[in-house]
Amino acid sequence: MLSVHDLQVRYGRSVAALHGVDLDVSPDGVLAVLGSNGAGKSTLLRAISGTLRMHRGSIAGGEVRYEDKPLNQLDPARIVRLGVVGVPEGRQVFARMTVEENLRAGGIGSRSPEGRAAARRRVDELFPVLAERAKQRAGLLSGGEQQMLAIGRALMSGPRLLLLDEPSLGLAPKVVEQIGGVVREIHAQGTAVVLVEQNAVMALRVAEHAIVLEVGKVALAGTTAELAASEDVQRLYLGGHAESQATAEAEAETARTRSIGRRLSRWAG
Repeated sequence: MLSVHDLQVRYGRSVAALHGVDLDVSPDGVLAVLGSNGAGKSTLLRAISGTLRMHRGSIAGGEVRYEDKPLNQLDPARIVRLGVVGVPEGRQVFARMTVEENLRAGGIGSRSPEGRAAARRRVDELFPVLAERAKQRAGLLSGGEQQMLAIGRALMSGPRLLLLDEPSLGLAPKVVEQIGGVVREIHAQGTAVVLVEQNAVMALRVAEHAIVLEVGKVALAGTTAELAASEDVQRLYLGGHAESQATAEAEAETARTRSIGRRLSRWAG
């Protein structure tokens, strides 16, 4: 479905962001893209979605093909119409618009009323909370709900390939698990996914294949089982995450214990 070959990206005249990146995504696949800040993960999604020019970037070499069609010179709207839709980092919803209006905006490019209705049913099934809060302003939703809305808005256009940029960023562990489950369900319903993530634990659970970017180059590539077994991935991505998650869970348990203790003290008094 998606093929990236020897991709080279520059910002301005001097900043080289990607160097010879190769990857493939099958029609029924989920590809995880791992890497630290500045590795080139978001730049890769911008190259695929045609939004590099909005960030003063350009493809300096190589090729991006979707269903054997070159995307290098296409504008973002044309790429969306082909079925490639992105969800940018940072839960960029229209804060002053309602949930309903955000979702309608996502489906505005669809010419088929039946297609929009089917997409809306899909979103409501995936995110029941959005149906419950359809008349609420998006800016008043929680961080997790805003992320659900951002994904739901993208699904309203009926994508065949969904590009997700850091969907777990800044979310509580329980919400991260929910987002991971949603990504698995989206894939099960027939949508291929490119998942850019720093949360390697979640990404490797959801995806089937993965690449690791380091300073704009593919440092590792393979199945998620192969990468999870890699000492480098365990040391750089899995160990640190596991430790921070354990610390967060311990702190949460301590807070719950203190809360119970305060309630017992008031009751005893």
